[in-house]
Amino acid sequence: MHKHPWTERTLIAAALIATVAMTTPAAGRQDTREVTIPAGTQLRLRLETSHASNRSRIEDRVEAHLVNAVVVNGRTVLPSNTDVTGHVTMARPSGKVKGRAYLAVRFTEVRDDDDTYRVTTRTWGREAQGTKKEDAAKIAVPGAVGGVMGAIIGGKKGAAIGAGVGAGAGTGVVLATSGDEVRLPRGSTLLVRLSAPLTVRVPS
Repeated sequence: MHKHPWTERTLIAAALIATVAMTTPAAGRQDTREVTIPAGTQLRLRLETSHASNRSRIEDRVEAHLVNAVVVNGRTVLPSNTDVTGHVTMARPSGKVKGRAYLAVRFTEVRDDDDTYRVTTRTWGREAQGTKKEDAAKIAVPGAVGGVMGAIIGGKKGAAIGAGVGAGAGTGVVLATSGDEVRLPRGSTLLVRLSAPLTVRVPS
């Protein structure tokens, strides 16, 4: 039985095409290699979301992006504007008289193009500044006024009573007024550090 000539040629051509297809990289595919960013590396982030100690809740999503590229051994491994996300770990509003406001966030994910990496950073946290001097002034000034009024009305005894009443009024002012809150508006810049190495893929 004789094979048709064009059948043999067709089979040979098909085999050659298959061989070339197996040895030629797919269009658009790049070879990659892994690079490890060491623990302690500083990331400068710019917030895309806003947060505050009196409005945020634990586990609220925090979105940001890299301000500066991350470079390892002279090579960029994470470009600027890479998305970084995390969450609020603590949000404590200011208390009345006692308890300063506190806000803390931590970042857990990096997205570079189609690749997403789990990341561990140190917690970024801030406590509001104390207002003891202001609180003392709020208490002391009404107390002084009360003392003067008491002295006018009833001498030394009246002065003592007036001072006590005045101080009580001042304390009421402090009790009714909460202290400063910690606020992170959108566009704020945070500096955080990796608490564990991060391995990413880069073109070879």
